[in-house]
Amino acid sequence: MGFEKGLIARWRRLLGVPIRWAIRWTAVYPAVRAFAPFVPIIALWALVAASGLFPPVFFPGPWEVLRAFGTLTYKGILPAYFEDSLVRLVAGVAAGVVLGIPLGVLVGLSRRAHAVCWPVLLFFQAIGDIAWLPLLLIWFGFGLTTMTFVIVYTVLFPIVLNTVLGVRSVPLELTRAAQSLGASRARIVAEVVIPGALPNIVTGLRNGLGYGWRALIAAEMIVGTSGIGFLMFDARRAGQVTEILLGMIVLGLLWYVVDGWLLAPLEDATVRRWGLVAT
Repeated sequence: MGFEKGLIARWRRLLGVPIRWAIRWTAVYPAVRAFAPFVPIIALWALVAASGLFPPVFFPGPWEVLRAFGTLTYKGILPAYFEDSLVRLVAGVAAGVVLGIPLGVLVGLSRRAHAVCWPVLLFFQAIGDIAWLPLLLIWFGFGLTTMTFVIVYTVLFPIVLNTVLGVRSVPLELTRAAQSLGASRARIVAEVVIPGALPNIVTGLRNGLGYGWRALIAAEMIVGTSGIGFLMFDARRAGQVTEILLGMIVLGLLWYVVDGWLLAPLEDATVRRWGLVAT
């Protein structure tokens, strides 16, 4: 028993230093804290790849994927494809925001508009974005228009539906208080309704951006000639598993960074700023 206790105490002393250093680094550097949960996954991945359980052609390790990242970056392929995907996503999301927020405010404020538009919104929301691709290929062919339509279609509904929910959840007392102070209808919408609905709008934007990113990758795989989705699908034809895994990692990391460092803080800021929903 004494030997076992001494062995346990020795291991605690050995592991205590790296654990304390890890805690200190994660406290000082937020980026380290953000990516620390992925370290065990990468370690497990490396161990499985090094064990020889699967052929390296079908299950490459992290170093092979990192080497493919360096090669494709040096050749300019990965930066160019990444830029194409990002430009398409930004264009589609921008169009979805411009169309979705005003439509959501209108449907949320007007009973007639809600009665007319709400069933239509639910109907088209049930039709998947990929279901439009055969028709879009006949109309527009293989090009930016087809992929932009898919992104806008995917982003639009989460933004509209969440905006309607936000507008209709604004307390009626706030609107009446603004009316009693002599505020016009336009000023009530601009200074009461939209700020009150802003947390829901940001939530819709967050969800819509995630759905739009996945729709873009699917569209690039089917109809694209560039982009991360096309890179992965083209690598499938050549049997390059490393490039497929690289594309998956790029997609996951990009969304993790955008959601964790941009959208989530924006959502928290709107909740704290306007205080109309529970934190």
